[in-house]
Amino acid sequence: MSPIDLAPLPQAPGAALRVDSERELSPALIAEIHAFCDQAEDARAGTAAVLRLGGAGTARHWPGAVGIDMVSRWEKALRRLERTQIAKIAIVEGVCGGPAFEVLLTSDYRIGAPDARFEVPVSDDSIWAGMAVHRLVSQFGGAFARRMVLFGAEMSAERALETGLLDEMPADAATSAARVAAAAGRLEQAELAIRRRLVHDAAATSFEDALGMHLAACDRTLVRRSDGARPASRQERTGPGAGAKENRR
Repeated sequence: MSPIDLAPLPQAPGAALRVDSERELSPALIAEIHAFCDQAEDARAGTAAVLRLGGAGTARHWPGAVGIDMVSRWEKALRRLERTQIAKIAIVEGVCGGPAFEVLLTSDYRIGAPDARFEVPVSDDSIWAGMAVHRLVSQFGGAFARRMVLFGAEMSAERALETGLLDEMPADAATSAARVAAAAGRLEQAELAIRRRLVHDAAATSFEDALGMHLAACDRTLVRRSDGARPASRQERTGPGAGAKENRR
């Protein structure tokens, strides 16, 4: 099985993406991320995507012998994955570092096995200064990011659960993923994407600037309720990120 595998997860309908922590950056890895996004964007309503992340070790020289153009393409692929409207549920087993850790931070819900361990991507003996650093700060705050980024602290599954990097650590990860996927499937994808954006933007947006966006989201809900939950138009379903496919190169 390849490090990235497009296959359905048993009991959880939808696309599945597998990312091994030891894989180095390459055009093939970027292409596989975009292929997964294509599949997720074309999925029927009520579908969730599962991200299977981890491995026996981690890449000690991430991203490998590549140039900055390749790194830029990788960051654009991750941004596309992050903004894909479908709900993304991560399952972590073993060591989650390198590309697996970067993909983890784009997910919406994170499930970890008891043996899971988390490491910020490392390039030789230094922490890789990619956009994972930005996501750590925006999602967890400066104190959390400082410990992991400046000193390369590893984190156990128990600690990740305490800090919020993991949402749960069940005995059966596949069953939990199926449960979360079923719950996410009841949500309209465009509405999920809007709420994700409101959460992501909150830390860097003033109350006054955010007010209009939140009122617009509330208005959509009220209008839909008054219209008897009319079917969403294609424009409403695709939302502001509909043109993401054009950025895959």
